[in-house]
Amino acid sequence: MHRLTGVILTNNEEHNVEDCIASLRWADEVVVFDSGSTDRTVERAQTAGARVIHHPFENYSAQRQAALDAVEAEWIFFVDADERVTPELAVEVREKIERPERGWWVPRHNYIFGHRMRGTGWYPDYQLRLLHRASAHYDVTRPVHEFAEIEGETGRLEHPLVHYNYDTAAQFHAKQRRYAAMEGQRRAVEGLLPKPWTYLSGPVRHFVWRLFTERGYRDGLHGLRLSLLMAYYEFVTWQHAARAARRGE
Repeated sequence: MHRLTGVILTNNEEHNVEDCIASLRWADEVVVFDSGSTDRTVERAQTAGARVIHHPFENYSAQRQAALDAVEAEWIFFVDADERVTPELAVEVREKIERPERGWWVPRHNYIFGHRMRGTGWYPDYQLRLLHRASAHYDVTRPVHEFAEIEGETGRLEHPLVHYNYDTAAQFHAKQRRYAAMEGQRRAVEGLLPKPWTYLSGPVRHFVWRLFTERGYRDGLHGLRLSLLMAYYEFVTWQHAARAARRGE
């Protein structure tokens, strides 16, 4: 059984998958967990030396849980296709899996439109990605912004993943529309429905949180722009929640 497997969730990531695999070559095994790519993702992953597992996509939490169930390594390190592991992070991961903690939070350097974020909710942006497999479990009813439940203590790593989030505005808006729809449905299922004033108060609170609490001002006009955009998508999310409730979803 492998001590540590790097797992990359993919769907049409032919432009990212090879570089991501290359940044994980220090792991005992690299698995590409693919949800039906129609481009050359699978071919390129196999050529780069990764093992490919096919699994249909239901939601992000279910996909990560399926990967946990399919891989037999003692430790799993989840890395998205648009993320890269630095040599310093690789060394730190190897050191930390010898400790008693059962999960590790990893900070990220997020690049949005070529700008490395210093705040606005995208830094330090800790993600629980390094998991002792037998101690971790995902709530598969949570469709987006998945979160692993850990039996045991967790810790925080020092060195960050490098995350190339969005190169273009079109890419940003496409993903935020998808996230808003999924999050809106989750809120409806949980009975979190908007009041008439929520369509204003929710986005305003979200804007304040991004720009001030999460120090979006450190990113200058870029932070202001993204705070406004994410406030708008908070409004869209509540619209989706109300529609899902009316449809009985």
